[in-house]
Formats: sequence, structure tokens, C-alpha cells
Amino acid sequence: MASGTTPINVGDSVVRDETVRTGADSATRLVMADSTNLSLGPNSTLKLDRTVFDDAHSYRDISIKLTTGAFRFVTGNSDKGAYKIQTQVATIGVRGTILDILSQRAKTTVVLRDNGASRVCTLSFQCTDLTKPGDTAVITFAGGKYTILKSSTPPWTFACGAAAGLCNTTQYADATPTITPPVDDGSDPTGMLCGR
Repeated sequence: MASGTTPINVGDSVVRDETVRTGADSATRLVMADSTNLSLGPNSTLKLDRTVFDDAHSYRDISIKLTTGAFRFVTGNSDKGAYKIQTQVATIGVRGTILDILSQRAKTTVVLRDNGASRVCTLSFQCTDLTKPGDTAVITFAGGKYTILKSSTPPWTFACGAAAGLCNTTQYADATPTITPPVDDGSDPTGMLCGR
């Protein structure tokens, strides 16, 4: 374990500005307060950058930075305009759907997996809309220039593999562990961990 890191376990809260990393032999799924499910494959890193609650079970604004790795994002109960996902080369808007996202050093692949839509933009504001399951956007940065290509043939998919639970969805109420006695540490919990 790296210096300054703390292992997290099933039922632990994750708070704003916290970075979550998985190792080479691990994966996890975060269940947010609005029942958004966010799965991380092996060797993946994300940061919960910003959360603004509307009420106890929905967000007015939620921003997540996917630094590197493989992710599956399943929207929850918040207004679809509340979600903002960022990678090193792209911003991703989500409108009621499931996305598979592969974030690499100078490349991001976004695959629409279900009904709904997603707007994917480069950091230089070139955008494309994903509207049909299978629609894919590949954003690259090379030679000081961003490019975005859209296709209907995904070159990659999030691998549920041996950890099939990563591709299940859980409602937040079902993920909440029983804590006796109740603990109020004053933090701003944004999710529960459901993984290994």
C-alpha cells in the first residue's frame, strides 16, 4: 500500500475530493446517494471532485474525474444535467444511461451501452452525441491537437469478468450498511463501496 493511502471496505463512505484507486488484482463499485453506480476495473483511479445535494437522495451537481482505467457509469435518480464526468482529454455529459469509459494517458473511449444519450467533448470543445446503444466516441490528443471520432462499433467494453457484481446495479438504500450506533462524522458522504 502506498504512503498516505487507506484501504476501504464494503460499506465505507467515500467523500468529496477523495481519490479512489484499485490495484492490479482488484475492482470495486461505488453506489452514490442518488443510486448512481460507478464501477472501477483493475488499476483505475477516480476523484469525486464536486457534489452538491438537492436533497438526501439526489444531486444538483456532481463532478467525477476519471484519471485512468476502465469504468462503467450507470446514472441514478438525479436530474440528468447534474452529471459531469471528466478525463484527461474529454468531458462527458450523461442523460439517463449506462456508459463504459476507458481513460488512458492521451485517449478516452466512451461507449453508450443503453437507451439514453451522452454528449462527449474534447477539451477544445469539439463534441459528438451518442444516441444509440453501441455508439462510441474515441478522443485522442497528439501533436498538440485533439481529435474525436464517432463510430457504431465499440472497440472495447467494460469487462465484468469474474467480478460480475460490477455490472449489477444497486439502489443506495440497499447498499447502506447497518451501523450501530449511528455515526455522524460531519463528512459529506457521496457513496458506498460495493466491491472487492
